[in-house]
Amino acid sequence: MAKKAGLDLVEVAPTSVPPVCRLLDYGKFKYEQQKKEQQARKSQKVQLQREIRLRPKIGIHDFNAKANIAKKLLADGAKVKVTLMFRGREITHPELGRAVLQRMSEALSDVATQERQPLMEGRRMDIIMTPNPVKPKTKTEVKTAVKTEAKTEVKAVTKEKEPQNAKA
Repeated sequence: MAKKAGLDLVEVAPTSVPPVCRLLDYGKFKYEQQKKEQQARKSQKVQLQREIRLRPKIGIHDFNAKANIAKKLLADGAKVKVTLMFRGREITHPELGRAVLQRMSEALSDVATQERQPLMEGRRMDIIMTPNPVKPKTKTEVKTAVKTEAKTEVKAVTKEKEPQNAKA
């Protein structure tokens, strides 16, 4: 029957009782399965995890620079692991490290949420920050954003065209 129709007899569910078979074009079936797998892989989102390393005695400016880097990474959609490294006798004061990590968590609170509390692993203490979910903009928000961009572009163009007063 399958040969007359130019199709293949394919066992679809071999574990069921009785086994289920189907008449279909096997090459076409495999091709469609491959396309479905490609679509599934395309829709998956890969979550990156980046790391930022700090020390307990970090300066204010260095701390702010690291916080800005973390904000950029979070804005790109990556998780950020903030690691605090202890050296020598610094390990005797883990509360100082916990305070630095808490300060970093507060600095990133507007763009991220803390996934877990500070965790001590050997001579390192770390937290993981995940980016806040971005809610989709409504149509009115998009329209107002486009209008304001257009207005600023028009203002910039008119300022360039204005003749500059030359002193006589």
